[in-house]
Parts: sequence; C-alpha cells; structure tokens
Amino acid sequence: MPQHCFTYGSLMCDDIMAAVAGLRAAAVPARLDGYRRSPVIGEHYPGMVPAAGDKVEGVLYLELPDTAWARLDAFEGDEYRREQVSVACADGRIETAWTYVFKPEYAARLAAGAWDFERFLETGKARFEARYLGFDSLGQT
Repeated sequence: MPQHCFTYGSLMCDDIMAAVAGLRAAAVPARLDGYRRSPVIGEHYPGMVPAAGDKVEGVLYLELPDTAWARLDAFEGDEYRREQVSVACADGRIETAWTYVFKPEYAARLAAGAWDFERFLETGKARFEARYLGFDSLGQT
C-alpha cells in the first residue's frame, strides 16, 4: 500500500518536509474533510482534530519510503498520533494517507480560530526554523 502523508502545517513547506523526512517527495494539493486545524498556543504550528463539517486544506506527499516515517514520528512528538485517513486530491481522486492528529489529552493547548498558512509563511516560518534548528538530523546517528 502506498505510504502517502497528508500535511497541514509547517510540513506543507517542501523544504521543511524534505529536511524532516530526509528526502524530497512528489506532492499534490489535497483536502481532508471532517477535521479542523487550529493554532497550538505559544507555537507557530497547528494541531488538527476531528470536527464534523470542517475541512483542512493541505499537501499530500506521495509514496514516502519507510525511512521517512521514523523521522516524521520523531518530529511530530508526543502530542500527535499518526492516523490513516482518506483525502481528496485537487484532481478529484481520493487517496489513503497517514496524517498526524493532535491527541485529545492535549486539546487544551489548541487556540480558538483557524491556523493561517499564509501568515505562517510571512511571519512564522523563519522563527519556526530557528526554534527547530536541527530537525533535519532526526533519525541520524
């Protein structure tokens, strides 16, 4: 089964995803229905939780190798769990993918409102990269 990854936050940036996953992968725009993306309090990245009637626009990275998943799991940390979902690609096809969902026990860390990717690119990405400097060496010895 293909090992696609639906991303909805900092990993939508192909340079950050390549550093974290340890490789560049083909990607397409995609949407995940039935979820909501919110800012994590005090952070530049979002968390995503199930929410009927909502949808999250993101990026689907295609056919990631096994080596990428340990790095992604380490990057996402304890507040997220990897779940399998069905996403709608911009061309209309539906793909099965893994994504990282914010764990319910950390829900109090999610702020009200929607996380804004464009604002992240304008004001948060550089600060995010500075704070997480070294994430490109995840999983390396």
